[in-house]
Amino acid sequence: MSDESLDFFSSRGLCSLTKTHDGRELILKDQKSNIDFYLIRSKDVGAYVEQGAADLGIMGYDLLLEHNFDVFIPAALPFGHCRLSVAYPRDRADWMNRRELRVATKYPRLATEYFFRRGFNIRTIELYGSIEIAPLTGLSDVIVDLVSTGATLKANNLVEEEVILESTARLIMNPSAFALGRPRLMQFIDTMF
Repeated sequence: MSDESLDFFSSRGLCSLTKTHDGRELILKDQKSNIDFYLIRSKDVGAYVEQGAADLGIMGYDLLLEHNFDVFIPAALPFGHCRLSVAYPRDRADWMNRRELRVATKYPRLATEYFFRRGFNIRTIELYGSIEIAPLTGLSDVIVDLVSTGATLKANNLVEEEVILESTARLIMNPSAFALGRPRLMQFIDTMF
């Protein structure tokens, strides 16, 4: 979400950076705002903010719930829309009649909670690449994965069964930074909205 985040900040006059950086720089220094922007994997943003290496961060609500970071969430942002869903191969709708399932996912915690609440006993298979292949090869019965348009599911003959949660980008804040009430930080947040 780095490009969307930079566009969002730029549209509010908070930075002059654009998505035209060379792609290898991991820290972008904005001369206008005197703010450093870290370009890191979405999954890592919570750790950087939680541990105080960054005061603020932007990450998906799905990852916040999966990893349970100790951060404040002052706002939902108007981008990064997607949904965490259960999907299965079109020709195997009978999976719902079973009580034991193999579930391929990048979200083992959320998948486990979801299926246990519905009375299933599951074995999660953590994958980090193309989750959609797992049920097609017999590795899993179903998947739990992020869906934006559904095009990848459709292209792989998978059916979206149920939405577990809707997700958007969230602004997160380090609790210590909030407690110290850094005026510049609060001014930055106020300018966003």
